[in-house]
Amino acid sequence: MSIETPATSRNGTLRHPEKRNRPESAPKRKPDWIRVKAPVSKEYRATRDVVRENNLVTVCEEAACPNIGECWAQRHATMMIMGAICTRACAFCNVATGRPAALDVMEPVNVANAVAQLGLRHVVITSVDRDDLPDGGAQHFARTINNIRDKSPETTIEVLTPDFLKKEGALEIVVRARPDVFNHNLETVPRLYPSVRPGARYYHSLRLLDQVKQQDPSIFTKSGLMVGLGETRDEVLQVMDDMRSAAVDFLTIGQYLQPTPKHHPLDRFVTPDEFKAYAQSADGKGFLLVSSTPLTRSSYHADSDFARLRANRDKKLSKVSI
Repeated sequence: MSIETPATSRNGTLRHPEKRNRPESAPKRKPDWIRVKAPVSKEYRATRDVVRENNLVTVCEEAACPNIGECWAQRHATMMIMGAICTRACAFCNVATGRPAALDVMEPVNVANAVAQLGLRHVVITSVDRDDLPDGGAQHFARTINNIRDKSPETTIEVLTPDFLKKEGALEIVVRARPDVFNHNLETVPRLYPSVRPGARYYHSLRLLDQVKQQDPSIFTKSGLMVGLGETRDEVLQVMDDMRSAAVDFLTIGQYLQPTPKHHPLDRFVTPDEFKAYAQSADGKGFLLVSSTPLTRSSYHADSDFARLRANRDKKLSKVSI
């Protein structure tokens, strides 16, 4: 059995009501290497219960991630703070769009409690875009990081943030909270931004990643791409070069899966061999770590990947010091 993408979010909100006017493009049938089993394990249900008890939202559910069964069976849930309603309407994303509610002041504490209950060694904290907030939610990110540090000091923390477009000083607030990994996804190649990510700016996102390294070189930086949207191989390789110019440490590449007929159409399914070729190219360009498979997502295997990322940096530094 494969996982189907729901038309509504977990709280019952209609996903992307403004997308009703977009031409429909029926999702293509998935090849065998994309299919996953529906979540049924006892551990999956236990993780779900912790999320519910703490009144939390996860990107795993809201974005209909295909890896939710595997990750939640290992008690790895990616927390999505600041609600389930996004102020943007990216054409690839399954998160609901609309006017968000006020921030839940208890959410940073609840996230920290869930992290402790799940016994997470590494946690990923992401969010919807909150263009309605003066700081884009940066202070809420910082409070969440600080609460996790207080409750679970041994847990390493990865943030996957919005672009904080036109939010002066927001990035500095998050960097000062010192997450172990700062992730911001470029998502696609510059040519496709107007149709895939119309509310964002490619070079602003690239500069955001560069600024993290300038402000605190000890923080790992990470970014991701979806493929299968109509990009060319040369365009993907150029994005890799752009990321390396911004000193990005970790690159993820995964297959775009069209959530509904109203979302951006899928151009094609990229083969596993092509993903391997992208990984080889990225390795050659000097990334500390690359994850490039059809089912790769930003937080997929984030805990084990962080251990590898840190080991690779230590190895690189030891060679430099010899």
